[in-house]
Amino acid sequence: MTEMAAILQQLVAGYSWPTAVDLSGKATRARLSPAAIKGLLRIAAHWKLKDEDTRALLGGISNGSFYALKKRSTKALNEDQLTRISLLIGIFKALNILFAQALADAWISLPNANPMFGGESPLGYMKKGGIPAFLRVRQLLDARRGGR
Repeated sequence: MTEMAAILQQLVAGYSWPTAVDLSGKATRARLSPAAIKGLLRIAAHWKLKDEDTRALLGGISNGSFYALKKRSTKALNEDQLTRISLLIGIFKALNILFAQALADAWISLPNANPMFGGESPLGYMKKGGIPAFLRVRQLLDARRGGR
């Protein structure tokens, strides 16, 4: 913990400041990867994503790498992939808070009138825009959850 974080923690009694997980360590990535892969595959099933769409959301991994993941490969995901999956989990959670399950599962593939999407689906927007687009979708849904 940094000195500034320790000082801030002392100022707000009863509140701990969460720190982001350091994904640069191979051991951390190896520990988080099995749960991340399992979560990704469940989300892809709920959203009825094609394998090519799921591969694109992971940053464009090859067919071979993707099918190895599906077979529960023990290979650790990289930082980029873990970040993408983390954002997808947040998007999935927000959708299920905002909407009934049928709409929550379909929303990602439906054309969207929000100007940010330019008439395409959030899935298409995220496939083209990468992590910055994932972040914008997550922020949009979090803002809607908060009534903004």
